[in-house]
Amino acid sequence: MSPTHKAPPALPTLAELESDDLAAEVEVRDLSIPTELHRQRLDRALVSLLPEFSRNHLKHMIEEGCVSVGEHVVTKVAHLVKAFDSCRVRLQPTDMSQAFMPQDLPLDVVFEDAYLRVIHKPVGMVVHPAPGNWSGTLLNGLLHLDASLKQIPRAGIVHRLDKDTSGLMVTARTRSAMDALVHMIAARQVHREYLAIAHRPWRGALLREVDAPIGRDPRQRLRMAVVDLAKQSGKTAHTSLRCLQSQEQGCLVHCTLHTGRTHQIRVHMASIGHPLLADTLYGGTHTPHLQRQALHAYQLGFIHPITGESLQFQRPLPLDMQQALSDWGLTEVLS
Repeated sequence: MSPTHKAPPALPTLAELESDDLAAEVEVRDLSIPTELHRQRLDRALVSLLPEFSRNHLKHMIEEGCVSVGEHVVTKVAHLVKAFDSCRVRLQPTDMSQAFMPQDLPLDVVFEDAYLRVIHKPVGMVVHPAPGNWSGTLLNGLLHLDASLKQIPRAGIVHRLDKDTSGLMVTARTRSAMDALVHMIAARQVHREYLAIAHRPWRGALLREVDAPIGRDPRQRLRMAVVDLAKQSGKTAHTSLRCLQSQEQGCLVHCTLHTGRTHQIRVHMASIGHPLLADTLYGGTHTPHLQRQALHAYQLGFIHPITGESLQFQRPLPLDMQQALSDWGLTEVLS
């Protein structure tokens, strides 16, 4: 290794990072702070000096200890640099920068052709990389199945399911199919139907329409809530609910989405006094056999955007929801 690549004493791990097995992943940049960047925040200075990287990416590198100023590692983005400071930046990939990498994941592919795939997403899988879940997502698995998806926004993902909601999703394999599916979802031409297990016995008419706007809960920002659009921001939301079975502890409900708002079924069910079983965010409680919200996207139907073929797919409840129903003396009903 040449002297120019030796690590300074303040960065004892740099030599390890420049070992043969990681050399292809790590690049080191030695920079000098120009006078015009005197007293600038470190992240802003690096954006000026390394314009090929986003500020967010550089922020993560600073926080992960990849930047030294002088002989000291700096992990605070607000650190003020001085003219002529020497900076060493270790351009090591961060978790976020590697989020869109292919991973060999056990995806259950229900249907595929040259234009699209239908996936049965399991409980616990995040659909798209985000803080706390930069890997192991559906997007990572799709990229492993089809490297060309890197050329398509979000690897062809056109709608989402919550991490702990199981069920069917359609994804695109070409840009033309993706654009068509996005248009179809907006026009309500992709029919998504769910089975939910909810607390409390069902009262009144078996069929109920819930047409109530949804926005961020002003009292708890991690939640969504039914809102008054005259007073706060939100979007219209419409769900059709049909009770399939009911007893004193709870009920099995068929849910049809007419819009696709965040947590829509969970919010609408809670708003009418039937929070989903185990959905603690919206008032549900766990049971011995169920530790996640009792919601399953069991049916998906649409006209193929390229071939015009009518497609419909169905998957039964996962075992944890079947067991929860059995505990109440109910059985799965598919309609």
